[in-house]
Amino acid sequence: MSLPVGRRGHLFAAVGVFVMGCPYAAAQVRPASEPSAPGSIPEPQLDPQSPLAPLPGLGVDWPDLATAPVEPAAVADPATIAGETRYTYRVDGIDDVGGSLLRERFDQLSSLNANHGQPANGAQLDRRAREDATLLTSLLKADGYYDARIATRVEPNGSHPIVILDAEPGTLYRFSGVTLAGVDAAGEKQALLRDAFAVRKGDPVNSDSIVAGQTALTTTITDKGFPFAVVGDPAIVVDRAAKSATLDLAVVPGAERRFGHVVMTSGEKIFDARHVQDIARFVPGHPYDASALVDLRRALIQTGLVSTVRVAPVDGKDPGTVDIAVGIDRAPPRTIAGEIGYGAGEGARAEVSWTHRNLFPPEGGLTLRGVLGTQEQLASVIFRRNNFNGRDRILTASLTASNLTRNAYQARTFGLAASLERQTNIFFQKKWTWSLGGELLASDERDVIVTTGAPRRRTYFIGALPTTLSYDGSDDLLNPSRGFRLSGRFSPELSLEGNVFGYSRVQLDASTYRMVTKGTVLAGRVRLGTIFGAPRDAVAPSRRFYAGGGASVRGYGYQDIGPRDPNNDPIGGRSLAEFSLEARVKTFGNFGVVPFFDGGNIYTGVLPDFSGMRYGAGIGVRYYTNFGPIRIDVGTPVNPVKGDPRVAVYVSLGQAF
Repeated sequence: MSLPVGRRGHLFAAVGVFVMGCPYAAAQVRPASEPSAPGSIPEPQLDPQSPLAPLPGLGVDWPDLATAPVEPAAVADPATIAGETRYTYRVDGIDDVGGSLLRERFDQLSSLNANHGQPANGAQLDRRAREDATLLTSLLKADGYYDARIATRVEPNGSHPIVILDAEPGTLYRFSGVTLAGVDAAGEKQALLRDAFAVRKGDPVNSDSIVAGQTALTTTITDKGFPFAVVGDPAIVVDRAAKSATLDLAVVPGAERRFGHVVMTSGEKIFDARHVQDIARFVPGHPYDASALVDLRRALIQTGLVSTVRVAPVDGKDPGTVDIAVGIDRAPPRTIAGEIGYGAGEGARAEVSWTHRNLFPPEGGLTLRGVLGTQEQLASVIFRRNNFNGRDRILTASLTASNLTRNAYQARTFGLAASLERQTNIFFQKKWTWSLGGELLASDERDVIVTTGAPRRRTYFIGALPTTLSYDGSDDLLNPSRGFRLSGRFSPELSLEGNVFGYSRVQLDASTYRMVTKGTVLAGRVRLGTIFGAPRDAVAPSRRFYAGGGASVRGYGYQDIGPRDPNNDPIGGRSLAEFSLEARVKTFGNFGVVPFFDGGNIYTGVLPDFSGMRYGAGIGVRYYTNFGPIRIDVGTPVNPVKGDPRVAVYVSLGQAF
């Protein structure tokens, strides 16, 4: 009798039952002198030392030991390890297979590694070595080495024994055939889908490649217009004799669809379907793309008004379309925030605000804000509508009353402002941003006459149309390490103080970032500004340029750089020039140090002439969090003038620029 090789496991049990059930195996051995019972059939007298009689017709197809699973050998003589002792271990034979990832995975899961440095006895080493041998066999099999053998042993190594795992990976199995059944139904896009799977005939039978290919295929097929596509699980058949395998993967693309409409399903009516469509990046009629749904889910969460979001494709009302079903649950819409701080030149201040982010749906928020400080008092009402007729467009209107005291001036201002902007944020950092706005101000301001130092008071009525345009080519909003940024601000303004006159404010900013070594980034910035169309003394003190402080030239007081009046107070100017250089060095953990060197000055002319530059230098500390670095900078003036501080300290969130 002969059984198929593929059923050898069942063969051993069958043979065992047969032998146990045969009369020879079941016979009782009796002494030769014991008589048989009368009338009974004489029992054969057996010699226990004699061989079994031949069994005609019975053949056993023994397993091929070269292909049978190998049990890891035990640690050699663990009884020789007296008591508990610390040990070391190593793995031989895998340096040329699997790459560094195999070693990393083994170290992460290894019992020997997890308990390394702890005392162990012989039995514990035996168990851990067996576990790790089984683990390594599985890891090698996942990399395509189906015939791997692992042996373990212990060798003396001074006072600490060393446990050795000897690996023989064997032959690397490769695919002799890869089939994507059903992909032809994708029509002209089938070639794109085959390329996405990326596993080919002749490739190693590597589980990581298979999973990556399956994931890429699933993502690609849903991103290319097939919302209801089904990608099955890969079926792998290993041929040990040929040292190869075949892979079959079933794909059911379904019908290709185009975007239909947004439909609201279960959940609270925070937004209507029209507003969700404004937020979405897809347009009805465009080919379906699953990545647009992921983007929409993130954008809805980012509004702050939604706690959970459900976004899914459903059959569209129109033929050939797929509607997007959106269900949302409300998040708390109100926020109360407070802030207490102190700044050199800005004094102590406390700020509190109350916000209802959806008082005027959809996303029409109202904020009441108040500031009470030694040099600033403010009250404002702000209306803000997010995602206004488009993604990340912000419509803002504000009414503000403030009293601001600075070394250069005191201004009591009542203002009305509105703006429309395209905003960037840490979730969706954008290359291009812009803003268009308008301001109406009535400001009662006090300063001094430059020639005499005598105090004076003037009232200004100002209308302005500020416009900004920015390009962000950096890799991170709060902590860039490469790239550059450019921004410009242009604000034509009309002023009434005695008579009506006009002028324009222009400011240009540029910064660049370069990683020179791992953990070290060199950063630099330049700022230039000008006011043209009116003399400095005609422009309201609160609208002039100033320099000095944590976001300007560090080491100096806030707005303290530039021309001064007879009382040694700054008076501002019509033009500005600044630069900053710093090295951002990661030290240990989440901490870093930042040596910096800044320079700048304010000029009375329409253009800066770069004379009389004031320089500041110092060092900062950064603590890097998942939302950006916390900054502490300590600077000192390099060439101070009378009245400048010896040391200035600045604290903020994010890098200086």
